[in-house]
Amino acid sequence: MSKHTSNPPTQDDHISRSQTANAKKLDDAATRALDYYLKPKADKEPSDTLDTLYVIAPNIDAECLLANLSETLASANAMVSDLAFDLEGSRRHIALGVQQMIELGQLLANRAQDVVEPR
Repeated sequence: MSKHTSNPPTQDDHISRSQTANAKKLDDAATRALDYYLKPKADKEPSDTLDTLYVIAPNIDAECLLANLSETLASANAMVSDLAFDLEGSRRHIALGVQQMIELGQLLANRAQDVVEPR
C-alpha cells in the first residue's frame, strides 16, 4: 500500500512566494511614499512644521493677500532703486534688472487685485 503525500515545495515555489512578498512590500512602500508627498493632510496646520517661521492666516481673503503683496513689492522696489543708484557698472545694471522684475511682479499683483471680487 502506498501512502499519498504532497510534493515538498521546490526552489521555484519558494522564489515565487518570496517575489510576491517582496512585490507587496515594495507596493506598500511606494503607496506610503506617494501618500506622504502627494496627499494633503487636512489635520495638520502649516505652523505645525518645525521649519516654518512665518505663517499666513488661513482665513485671509485674496484681496487682502494681493494688497499686502503689492505693498511688499513696492517696498522692495524702493529699496533696490535706492541701492542701484549707489552702485556703478555691472552691479548697477544687475540691481536695475532686479528692480524691473519687481516692477513687473507689482504690475501683475495690481492687475490680479483689479480682477478679484471685492469683499
